[in-house]
Amino acid sequence: MQHLQVDSDVIVLTWLHLARRDVLTVRPRDDPNNPPTGVFSTRSQDRPNPIGLHSVHIVEIVGTRIRVRSLEAVDGTPVLDIKPLLGPVGTR
Repeated sequence: MQHLQVDSDVIVLTWLHLARRDVLTVRPRDDPNNPPTGVFSTRSQDRPNPIGLHSVHIVEIVGTRIRVRSLEAVDGTPVLDIKPLLGPVGTR
């Protein structure tokens, strides 16, 4: 059994609770100079299925709290699940 530990990489699944589900086209980075682009080709938070997938690095574990770096989510975003990576990228 693999446990979560400091200095390991994990996948965090989040529920993008502020995302709009009726938007299929956006202007990347909300820049009006960018052409309209489909949400699946962007990093837009708006999408029909608002499940976020984040590859992050664990920097601290205190009790039931896990602090990570490189998580692209606003404070208060619900976490659905945390999954350990099972080996180097080239072997998966």
